[in-house]
This record gives sequence, structure tokens and C-alpha cells, in this order.
Amino acid sequence: TGHSPQVKAFVTQDIPYYHNLEMKHLPGADPELVLLSLRYEELERIPLSDMTREEINQLVQELGFYRKETPDAPVPEEFQFAPAKSLPILLPPQAPTADGKTPPKHDKEEHPDL
Repeated sequence: TGHSPQVKAFVTQDIPYYHNLEMKHLPGADPELVLLSLRYEELERIPLSDMTREEINQLVQELGFYRKETPDAPVPEEFQFAPAKSLPILLPPQAPTADGKTPPKHDKEEHPDL
């Protein structure tokens, strides 16, 4: 499958502006945006092949990626870990989750596979 010119334009021209957004090129694979948590756990995969460059830009900004003025511009401190929504570690431990329940305590017993 060939990459669409739209995706290619995003990869070559737009990605350098985004903080914490990296492109890993897999030969022959359709381009996907893979969202990782701070612990490098995969959160989500979003196929990009049928999206326009504009849509991809919109998508990564909605996801909270910080777009710099220039590829070499410094990143403001509050955006160092952007996109923040995939970085739950920054939340204080007592913060309730969105549905009002406090997050479960992660005990070793829950994760025998670790």
C-alpha cells in the first residue's frame, strides 16, 4: 500500500513541529498514530491512511500534542509532557477519576504478569 501524499506531507512537514510526536516508519504498513502512555503502554491506534493532512493536524492537536512555532522552538514547561491526557501519572493520587470514583489502588496482586 502506498502512503497517501497527504499523510506523507504531514509526516515530512508537520511532525517536526510537534513535541513528543515521533514517526516510526514501517515499510509497507499503513500509517497509524499510536498513542502511548508515559509508561510506553499502548493506549490507542488511529489509522491515518484515509485522512487528509489537515485532518491529521487537527487530530493531533485535539489529542493535546503541542505544536511549536518552529521545529527548533523551545517547548513551554507546561507542554513538556503534552499530550497530558495520556499521562495519568501527573495526577495526584487522591484525585478522583472522571466518573467520580477514586482510582483503584494498584497492588502487586492485581498484576501477576508484571
